[in-house]
Amino acid sequence: MSGGVEAALHCCVVLTAAAEPVPATRLAELHGVSATYLAKQLQALSRAGLVQSAQGKSGGYVLTRSPEEITVLDVVEAVEGPQPTFVCTEIRQRGPMATPPEKCTAPCAITRTMMAADRAWRAALREVTIADLGRMVGEDYEGDVLGRLGKWLSAASS
Repeated sequence: MSGGVEAALHCCVVLTAAAEPVPATRLAELHGVSATYLAKQLQALSRAGLVQSAQGKSGGYVLTRSPEEITVLDVVEAVEGPQPTFVCTEIRQRGPMATPPEKCTAPCAITRTMMAADRAWRAALREVTIADLGRMVGEDYEGDVLGRLGKWLSAASS
């Protein structure tokens, strides 16, 4: 999984603390990444309908739905795509001990195991929302970290 998922998740959590749209450059500054890099993640989130950009003097990004309605899986799939994390290449059909294709009518044990793990992983990510992450982030720090974050974001637009 790419680092873009981490950046996208952080941005979504940050947007829950913002009273106004947040410019991509401000999000990049906050996370210590290049604006170009972050723009790619924000574009992926936008294409997936999770964020939208507001134009104008106070332009920037906002969530398109409430944080309770956006799951971690939504963000992962926006950045990485919906394809399975494991792709079977039928390695069992290659090499000196190759199994003939006609004998490979069902997925092998490795594919079955990896696909089951992928389903379990996606189910776990589907259960956690951006709102949940925001609450967990709040619990990780002393004081009202999301409130402080909201003030920091507002200070930039003043």
